Amino acid sequence: MSAIPLSTIEATQEEPPVNLWRDAWYRLKRNKLALFGLVVVLILGFTAIFGPYLTPYDYLTQDLQARNAVPSLHHLFGTDDLGRDVFSRVVFGTRTAFLVAIVVTFIAVAIGLVLGAIAGFFGNPFDSAIMWLTDVTMSVPNLLLVVVINASLKTPIAKWMEAQYMATLNPFYRQTIWVDFFLVFGSMALISWPPYARLVRAQVLSIRSRPYITAAQALGLSNWVIMKRYVVPNALGPLIVSVSAGLGTAMVLESAFSFLGVGVNPPTPSWGNMISDGLRVWQHYPHLLAAPAAVLGLASVAFSFLGDGLNDALNPRGSK
Repeated sequence: MSAIPLSTIEATQEEPPVNLWRDAWYRLKRNKLALFGLVVVLILGFTAIFGPYLTPYDYLTQDLQARNAVPSLHHLFGTDDLGRDVFSRVVFGTRTAFLVAIVVTFIAVAIGLVLGAIAGFFGNPFDSAIMWLTDVTMSVPNLLLVVVINASLKTPIAKWMEAQYMATLNPFYRQTIWVDFFLVFGSMALISWPPYARLVRAQVLSIRSRPYITAAQALGLSNWVIMKRYVVPNALGPLIVSVSAGLGTAMVLESAFSFLGVGVNPPTPSWGNMISDGLRVWQHYPHLLAAPAAVLGLASVAFSFLGDGLNDALNPRGSK
């Protein structure tokens, strides 16, 4: 039997151990479109956090002498019909979009993860009940559900806040933006969790029949410990991919609902209500429509590219 060359042994010893996340990052770096999406998402995230502190104007400041000004060095995206700087409003709208997308996606993922894991691991009757609830939720038109929730709850909540203000004189209760956010978060999370639940359930059904789960059960570990230590962590890969795409979808949904008047309402800047305002005067002042629509489109494309790249990176079958 021939001896193995020493150089081969040394080369093998110097190779780093296989790591799922490092290998995924290596595959992601080779995907130019995914990197583009990642860079755009990071820039938008930075803008959402720090942008409002760096803009030259406050998003509510009005300059009636500069109404409907075209883009210039003083106003990069021009001004609207009240003389407000469109660039500053688009930047603040980024914060609104990211806040809604992150909170809604977090709530939807938490609900979907818990219900999907219970349905997939414990089976009937939990599986039948949760899947029935998922089908019912998905069968209701999204727009109709959001409109009903906003129409039925907004007025009572606003009246309650007004009563609290009269009783306490606390200015917090006059900030109706929190009512908008509460209803947007709740209604969008209510329509967004079913796909996550289905995805987690499918992953758990595949994982629970694997040998290491059987071994853990033979050792006497409880079902909840097995789910926490072995089932849920191994189901997170596809969920991460779905979350990256879900963030972009949540941004588009929020903009769509704000465009229709059932989302975040003025004066709080939102890409949706800015597009709605710009659409009425786009023939005369196209910059009022082009600026928020272009940023929304760029964000949607970036999240799409990033989601596709993460899918290829976290899927070993996608590597060559």
